[in-house]
Amino acid sequence: MLELVGLERRLGHLPDELSGGECQRVAIARALVMNPKVLLADEPTGNLDSKTGSAILELLQKLNRELSSTLVMVTHDATAAAHCDRILRLRDGRLEADERTAAATGEEGLR
Repeated sequence: MLELVGLERRLGHLPDELSGGECQRVAIARALVMNPKVLLADEPTGNLDSKTGSAILELLQKLNRELSSTLVMVTHDATAAAHCDRILRLRDGRLEADERTAAATGEEGLR
């Protein structure tokens, strides 16, 4: 799984020797070990700079396509949400909106 997320060269490293983006990719690899049909991602780009966050979103898109899994992502980041096919907006615990995005209309996005 580390190879799948591009970290095969970091196999022998300890967590404090990894960058924030590398730690995030390790977390994704760990979640994929059991080959889940549904992957839950809570703020996957929350603690990352924009460049690393973009790389994580690209990785999630790639895994979504290649593994044919469903990704449920919780985020406050509109840029991250725009990568998804569908956005469910919640306010005060209630469904406020159910939207299809440009990604759902043929552009690459998360499913």
